Amino acid sequence: MRRLLAILLALPLLSATSPAPDAPAPALASLAFEQIAPAGTKMPRFMIDAAWPAMPPDLLLGQVSGVAVGPDDNVWVVHRPHSLTATDTGLAQDPPIAVCCKPAPPVVRFASDGRYLGGWGGPDSAPSIDGVSQWPSSLHGIFVDKAGTIWFGGNGRGDHVVLNYSADGRHIRSFGRRDRTGGNDATDLLGNPSDVNHSEDMVLISDGYINRRVIGFDAKSNAYKGRWGAYGKPPLAPTRTGNFDQSHAVDPGKVADPKAPIFADIVHCVVPTRDGHVYVCDRNNNRAQLFRRGKNGDLTFVRDVVIAGDTGGTHTVTDIAFSPDPDQTYLYVADMMNGRIWILRRATHEVLGAIGRIGRQAGQFTWLHSIDTDSQGNLYATEVNTGRRVQKLVFTGIE
Repeated sequence: MRRLLAILLALPLLSATSPAPDAPAPALASLAFEQIAPAGTKMPRFMIDAAWPAMPPDLLLGQVSGVAVGPDDNVWVVHRPHSLTATDTGLAQDPPIAVCCKPAPPVVRFASDGRYLGGWGGPDSAPSIDGVSQWPSSLHGIFVDKAGTIWFGGNGRGDHVVLNYSADGRHIRSFGRRDRTGGNDATDLLGNPSDVNHSEDMVLISDGYINRRVIGFDAKSNAYKGRWGAYGKPPLAPTRTGNFDQSHAVDPGKVADPKAPIFADIVHCVVPTRDGHVYVCDRNNNRAQLFRRGKNGDLTFVRDVVIAGDTGGTHTVTDIAFSPDPDQTYLYVADMMNGRIWILRRATHEVLGAIGRIGRQAGQFTWLHSIDTDSQGNLYATEVNTGRRVQKLVFTGIE
């Protein structure tokens, strides 16, 4: 042991503040693809960049629970440092027990070519109320708005807050309060919010792992504007009793009901479109619900979008993204249990094909969680539980 420590101390000090490694040349490889639409139907095609991203040599990501692409095509992720063990983070132990690694900062930014651009976050970066930091214990979801500010929530014990930060890690504002939740009827408290979207007039939150609703706040005044359950009705579903843990996700007693009158117990995403609609991920019911936004911000139900409706386990609809063309022609749906991303024609919701499969190699997914697209049509996908990574799927054209 003494000899190992001597070797470690003699090594050059590695640090997240050191110059980021150059982005490696793309290492494109094929990935599993299933065509579902009739032969000859054109749809987006992708390859996997197995060299993306270029992490600093001393840093490691834990469960990557969110990805969002900013207006400059920088790629932001949130991950869960607490999901790493001492055998992952030997360099961070005191004294060090290995030559690598340390947890990366909770919020990390990459260039589109994979270069590490830095990170920040943690309890000291968040405001405190009555001496308690409002920082989540288990980060969940991330969104980057048009101004380049960063939004995220949490699904761990007491994580009932959505936080908004500047790109350089300065706290701007918060919704909710740590350790306090008031159920579906509360207008100022949240219940494990899973996702957030900020537009010019509205902050929409999928709320989420304890509550079963979408809630809206005025984007300028932060005042409460409304809350909605399944089909746009009042959110009457029961709240979760006890705290969420990942074992709940594979409970064999959980049976999806794509026609259920209420949201199941993980409302997992809220994703607006450019043409005034909003998709909400009702993950454990294997469906998304599509709503139309009114002038006052109200959500009016349009239709169910069922994805692999008979799937069990961790179920299917975890996140949604769009192709970047003006009409957002194609809809991408992340399916956790089946380890694939479904490709739909957004105008009709016809399923055209699917990419990916369950696995741990490049282009495969273990606990596929969050997806987003950049201005070039590339897809980014994250994995939680034992997946613990973010991957880049390179758009190669419509074929």
